[in-house]
Amino acid sequence: QVQLVESGGGLVQAGDSLRVSCAASGRTFSSYAMGWFRQAPGKEREFVAAISWSGGSTSYADSVKGRFTISRDNAKNTVYLQMNSLRPEDTAVYYCAGGLRFSTRVTAYGSWGQGIQVTVSS
Repeated sequence: QVQLVESGGGLVQAGDSLRVSCAASGRTFSSYAMGWFRQAPGKEREFVAAISWSGGSTSYADSVKGRFTISRDNAKNTVYLQMNSLRPEDTAVYYCAGGLRFSTRVTAYGSWGQGIQVTVSS
């Protein structure tokens, strides 16, 4: 497994942009599919975006498609989530996750970061 640490969250206004990063430790990062999930208060954790080990395949939740972009830099052991045109409903704790299969399912990922708060004010 890899150890994951998120950074870059914070408080922004609706319409703003924000990039969150996830740094991974371990020599096997480049073999992992990576995902971003989020969890709002009182709601279940939901899929946001995923990227394959090579970066050649990506997937997005319908709610963020066209606004969010997932990318990775295997040389830096880091995955990013660029969030544009943020909305108050994007407010949540965002989690980075790593797994051996490219998937949109929470259960497919065995390594998780501690989460980082993103708050979008109206």
